[in-house]
Amino acid sequence: MHDERFPTLRRRGFLAATGAVTLGTLALTGCGGGGADSEASGGDDKPKRGGRLRAAFAGGGASETLDPHLANLFADVARAKALYDKLADYGADLSARPRLAAKWESNKTLDRWQVTLREATFHDGKPVTAQDVLYSYRRIADPEKAFRAKASLEPIDLDASRATGERSIEFVLKRPTAEFPNVLAAFGAYIVPENAGDKAGEFDKKPVGSGPFRFVSFSPGRSAVFRRYDDHWDGAPHLDELEFVVANEESARVNALLGGQVEYAHELNPTTARAHEGKGQIEIVRLRGSAMQAFCMKTDRAPFDDKRVREAFFLIADRQELVDGALSGAGVVGNDLFGKGYEYYAADLPQREQDLDRARALLKQAGAEKLKVTLDTSDVAAGFTEAASIFRDQAAKAGVTVDVKMGSKDSYWADILDGGTLACYRSGAMPIEAHISQRLLIDSTTNATKWKHKDFDALYQQAQSTRDKTERAAVYERMQRRLYTEGGFLIWGFADWILGTARNVRGVEAKAPANTLDWARFDKVWLA
Repeated sequence: MHDERFPTLRRRGFLAATGAVTLGTLALTGCGGGGADSEASGGDDKPKRGGRLRAAFAGGGASETLDPHLANLFADVARAKALYDKLADYGADLSARPRLAAKWESNKTLDRWQVTLREATFHDGKPVTAQDVLYSYRRIADPEKAFRAKASLEPIDLDASRATGERSIEFVLKRPTAEFPNVLAAFGAYIVPENAGDKAGEFDKKPVGSGPFRFVSFSPGRSAVFRRYDDHWDGAPHLDELEFVVANEESARVNALLGGQVEYAHELNPTTARAHEGKGQIEIVRLRGSAMQAFCMKTDRAPFDDKRVREAFFLIADRQELVDGALSGAGVVGNDLFGKGYEYYAADLPQREQDLDRARALLKQAGAEKLKVTLDTSDVAAGFTEAASIFRDQAAKAGVTVDVKMGSKDSYWADILDGGTLACYRSGAMPIEAHISQRLLIDSTTNATKWKHKDFDALYQQAQSTRDKTERAAVYERMQRRLYTEGGFLIWGFADWILGTARNVRGVEAKAPANTLDWARFDKVWLA
């Protein structure tokens, strides 16, 4: 679909930088409240209403959908949070913050939680009710589907849970769960109207949510246009309209920003940021240490079904060289654990250093002295191809031959979820327990390392059921010690998440890690 009331912008600047093939993925329409050349008033920090902001993201090609329960890429999530809302979302500190839920409280045994909804309406004027919430969660939990939030909602007994009023729900849990608010904030757990999605293509043709923007048009792999929802419970956005445009090449996003064709460019490379930071033409926003950077080893197949090989790869990595080379220093080293600096992170484990002699010895013990392995990568994310090349050279010093294989930007994430043995991987922010529930349990729908252990799942359930926070932290530490020793994520760094904006853009939060509430929070952005 295309909104014909807004004529297509000329694409000069894109063609020179990226060629006509790349431009075929772009549908830049309309005009914002001023381009990158606009003179922004230094003291003009009072929100101003009006204008269209155009935001360029890498996308997922023609298979893109606005079904919020299928949101996976950052572009999907940014569109979903503009159209929809969750009961809760993660603050900058990764704690659950109320959204559609005004409050929540548990019984003494932590196995029943009462959630009270705030007064909110969908874009068609109908109120958001307890029945909408239960329908949304039951849709996500459908055993025939693979919705992202399914594993996070697993603690809820949805058959026993019930509406206790139009805006109140009693969630009955399968076991005591101390951190149930994190379930409400789970990645992808958006609330949709009851029976939404029953008709084929409904979410892409006329989606109805309760978010700050309402639907205008959508062309998969190209563009989505949304308009301010004046009756949003959290106040109407400052912008009149918001357009998401797909530009998979970082150079296309940068040149669109420089040329005034977009006002917001998501995910810039560190080298690009350095080239433009402080030069006055565009603004660079750094979300520090926001993105986990890793190599993902499939633990269910050779050669990584042998934990000695996995440990050898942990010891092959020179993490500082990877941060310096792949991220141009825009980040910090990792220690093979997710969530550095977050609550429950096992910070006391010794920082792992490169030890090629020990790596060779482990490979010899495993009968893999002249190991050859394919490393899947793609320029789908900043630093991926550089990290693959650097690690290939590091592995060679341990006698390992790494064949770097380039994948498609459009299908990379789907391809590596089940295929291959070793792949470049990254993640935005989420609580450590959410990372575990979505990626490391037997039933996790995005278990890229194929880490499946009943005793590990049992520890997760024990942590969830432990009321005392100190005791709960001790269980999470046990789990992380095991991942540190024999897990499938070689987490070598945490990168700054880098955004670019036109000089007239205001209200972009600089302390919100990717995936948190205030990241891509376009309802709070305005054009000066």
